[in-house]
Amino acid sequence: MWSSEPSPGTGAEDRSVIRGRLDRRSQGMRIHVLHREQRLAGSPAEVFPFFGDALNLEAITPPLLRFEVITPKPIPMRVGTIIQYRLRVHGLQVGWTTSIQEWEPGVRFVDCQIRGPYILWHHTHTFEDDGAGGTLMRDTVRYAMPFGILGEIAHRAVVRRDLESIFAFRAEKVSALLAAQSS
Repeated sequence: MWSSEPSPGTGAEDRSVIRGRLDRRSQGMRIHVLHREQRLAGSPAEVFPFFGDALNLEAITPPLLRFEVITPKPIPMRVGTIIQYRLRVHGLQVGWTTSIQEWEPGVRFVDCQIRGPYILWHHTHTFEDDGAGGTLMRDTVRYAMPFGILGEIAHRAVVRRDLESIFAFRAEKVSALLAAQSS
């Protein structure tokens, strides 16, 4: 599910963090919101460690992006962890750095872009017991494009479709990789 909101119209749980980031950038930009929900086999305590390993991002990102974690390994996940990546987007090499802003094993974590292609990237991952022995995983990504109206045109023409494709790929890969781990 997608939506777009004028800043700072975001969810209350993340509003202050996002507002703080936006105060340092131009006001009035459009914040886009991507919501994804997926049921996973296994309890939150069982599936969360997969997401706690930053190297798994390479396995759940489409090969076309040539996504690579470049932070030296091992990467201890906790609040304040900085992770650097390199990827290719439509043939252009892009550097991306994120910071773990919240870390509650088995419950949720939040990563925010420090440096990269967006003006704002705030990704909340939550894990909830589905009552049937599985996990309801939710992703909420709030992001804003650079370059004003040109960035919005790029969003409509390319970026939104690219993100839909990336998250659809991730959903398939996460299910398959977790199933393989439990066998």
